[in-house]
Amino acid sequence: MKAFYYKLVLAFLVVIPIQLSAQELTKEDYQRAVSFMFNNYNNKTAFNLNTRVNWFDNDSGIWFIDYNKEGKTYKTVSFKNRRVQDLFDHEKLAAALNKIVEGGGVEANNLSLTNIERIKGGNLTFRINQKAYVLNLKTYTVVSKREEKKEESNLFESKSPDGKWIAFTKDYNLYIRSTESGEEHQLSFEGKKNYEYASWYGWYDKMEGENGERPRHFGVSWSEDSKWIATNICDLRGADKMYLLDWSIDSLYKPKLLSYYRGSPADKNMVRMQPVFFNVDDKKEIKTDLPKNTHINSVAVQWTKTPGVAIANYAERGFQKELVLKVDLNTNTTSPLITETSKTNIDNFNYWNIEALGKILFLSERSGWRQLYSFDMKSSKTTAITNGEYVINDVEYIDEKKGIIYFLASGKDKSMNPYHQQLYKTTLDGKVTLLTPEKLHHVVSFSDDGKYFSDNYSSIETPTKTALRTGSTGKILANLTTADVSEMTKKGWKTPQVFELTGKDGKTPIFGAIWKPTNFDPSKKYPIIDHTYTGPHTQMFPKTFDRGFMNQSLAELGFIVMMVDGLGTSGRSKEFHNHSYKNMGDNLRDHVLAINYLGKQFNWIDTNKVGIFGHSAGGFDTGHAMLAFPETYKVGVASSADHDFRMEKAWWPEMYMGWPVDESYHEVSNITMAGNLKGKLLLVHGGLDDNVNPSATFKLAEALVNADKQFDLLVLPSQRHGYQGKHRSYFTKKRWNYFVEHLGEKTPIWDFNWK
Repeated sequence: MKAFYYKLVLAFLVVIPIQLSAQELTKEDYQRAVSFMFNNYNNKTAFNLNTRVNWFDNDSGIWFIDYNKEGKTYKTVSFKNRRVQDLFDHEKLAAALNKIVEGGGVEANNLSLTNIERIKGGNLTFRINQKAYVLNLKTYTVVSKREEKKEESNLFESKSPDGKWIAFTKDYNLYIRSTESGEEHQLSFEGKKNYEYASWYGWYDKMEGENGERPRHFGVSWSEDSKWIATNICDLRGADKMYLLDWSIDSLYKPKLLSYYRGSPADKNMVRMQPVFFNVDDKKEIKTDLPKNTHINSVAVQWTKTPGVAIANYAERGFQKELVLKVDLNTNTTSPLITETSKTNIDNFNYWNIEALGKILFLSERSGWRQLYSFDMKSSKTTAITNGEYVINDVEYIDEKKGIIYFLASGKDKSMNPYHQQLYKTTLDGKVTLLTPEKLHHVVSFSDDGKYFSDNYSSIETPTKTALRTGSTGKILANLTTADVSEMTKKGWKTPQVFELTGKDGKTPIFGAIWKPTNFDPSKKYPIIDHTYTGPHTQMFPKTFDRGFMNQSLAELGFIVMMVDGLGTSGRSKEFHNHSYKNMGDNLRDHVLAINYLGKQFNWIDTNKVGIFGHSAGGFDTGHAMLAFPETYKVGVASSADHDFRMEKAWWPEMYMGWPVDESYHEVSNITMAGNLKGKLLLVHGGLDDNVNPSATFKLAEALVNADKQFDLLVLPSQRHGYQGKHRSYFTKKRWNYFVEHLGEKTPIWDFNWK
């Protein structure tokens, strides 16, 4: 009996390493993950996920590319016959091009043509290898196209619409010069360095050293009658800067100091912009009472067709009040037209001045839902054009003659996913008509005259169809392409699985999706990784079919990957959005609810092994998850994160966390919570990130050291906010392997092929 027992134990010990070895990842697993990278599948093994439609300048029709396993085919639809046809004979064109293109090698199924236009006689012009050609479609002769030499544009001059004047700057002041006599007239006299007329603030203007020169800028706006000029004074005096050290220059053995003007929340010393106007006939500046605002809420001005009259728009700092005003330079008066207010914030305010109708159209959440309104310029009356519990995402086209507005809206059909948008049109009296009845997500593009629009419609579970439709009725005139993912399904790919649960308020449905590996085995337990971005200005729910691949690579390494939109993100009601205002630290609570919900629904999800990653605001989420919800999240990769909003660019936190800065900024800071870290955290940042400065990542690292917490740090010295080329691949590999090792508890592989 003892002998049998020992034999049994010995056999068990022998089996254990074999089983563990079988669970380890192989290079084949990594290559399968690589095959799901965008550049490796898009129009290579998955075709027509999103088709771009190009409109001919002569309004005769469209052209597009149809992809398949054999390559790509250029196709066209004429508005006259509305039939899908090949744009040209690909074999004949390739043969003709091989005779004239340097180096030859042109393949009929892999042409790379751009700027295609139809010209007289039905012939085509196009560009290839940065050269322009004309194709005779009858003889298939291809000749070089003589391109008219365009007058070289001077970035620091602007010609008036009537061609009589040239505006320019000299010694930081604005001048005009007669194109007939060459006579110059000085219009401003107070300009000097750092108080500069006809200049503007460049978001990414970098200067070498503390006192380096700012890149030169010039900008003016002429009125249609050429009698008025609108511009700005860019006031840099006393403006605070942010700094970077460039360690990545091979020829330098000391870092280069870079600086750029950028305000943080609560900063008073910021670049300020003062709108100014000039009368060309009198050669004088016109003073108005428009404010000198910071660069994050500067005044935008657009001319009307009425001489000397402009429309101005700006937000007050804190983004709780938005104003649209009429500026009449003839009487030197400024009068309010639209005043939008909110107790939280006003995000993404848009308006359209429709002079033919005598109205200003604008989108507002004043009813609790983003709807379309009209302000009448004569009566000063504001009228709701649309109403209801749904969201207008954008206005796509306005027929000014007929007074018809085309808009995309989500949530209007209550039987649909609230993130899926459809196209509607409405008259000014609010008669709304649905133009795209398919209960899917529609992405549209209108022709210049509004008679037609292209439509890519799909869902995460329904392959993309692309159609040409008529603007007036939405009727499909031609079916252009259909997504083909048969090669991917042969590999075992399946569309992500959509899920729904009730959010943290106990009443509101929230939505998400999960990705599984193609070799998914329901008898196994899989760690789950949260791909996060709760930045309140957008949403993450994958609405379109092409996004069905975005997390597949990571899933292939043995994970379930989740994306979910909790309360506080955009695209739903104002109440839904407001959950995140001054409360960004609680944005992930719905993610935790979703993870627990999925764990109860599916026994193949291991909620004891939860990871999270995100970039930028998603990087903040990742750090915050590890510090505020350590009982849930065990492994995180935070890249280019704004870990403390007090160290961020001013506009984003002031929009979503409020202004002035108060204790709530301190409460949600990852830096102040560093002592809470329990799991494995990798911090990543680009050394030259001039969007989200690396300083907060370094400060969090310092706080973690002071708290005696183990963590990992990767700095990519040459990279900005988005990582490029080899650095992007390196970071992706690092992120994959961080989860493989610390969450999947497997041995990572570093050397594998990216193609």
